[in-house]
Amino acid sequence: MRRKRPLIAGIAASFLALGLLSRIAPSGYTRIDLTGDGEGRNIFSAVVPDGERVTVTWRNSQFGLHVTEGFFARSGVLVQDQVTFSSPDGPPPPRVSPRDVDDLYHTGGAFDARGLSRPFRRIVYRIGEIGDPKMRVQNKTVSFKQEAGFGGRLVLTMTRPPLYEILWARARAGG
Repeated sequence: MRRKRPLIAGIAASFLALGLLSRIAPSGYTRIDLTGDGEGRNIFSAVVPDGERVTVTWRNSQFGLHVTEGFFARSGVLVQDQVTFSSPDGPPPPRVSPRDVDDLYHTGGAFDARGLSRPFRRIVYRIGEIGDPKMRVQNKTVSFKQEAGFGGRLVLTMTRPPLYEILWARARAGG
């Protein structure tokens, strides 16, 4: 009977440790999940350290401009820090103030905005036939049109991952 007590105590301690690891969500990392809206199908998932770059590119079908949106991860959110609308055959777009970006998204014309600080926890993408949006993170590219098809919707969500996901991601990355 005495031999069973240390075994039972060890098992109980293991379950307690796992429980704690699943509840602790330290800052410094972001979990990025891309899912199919409606069906909840997981398309892409990653745990990234603060500062990790995420780039979304697409073609604006209304104005025929190439769009590049730059983000970085910060403790459970993606922060948009730059956006560029450029003409495929035109000169480099003019630099604009971050405060003008909201209007320029809707009125058209080439522009390049840097120094934005727009945090996002959730972004819904509606996939058009022309836009061909793609997301690049951790040397992986996800084609939204390929994953969702014309008219499909994808949901990008960001959260602070629990400690065990951070440890697992670091172990898989070799560091």
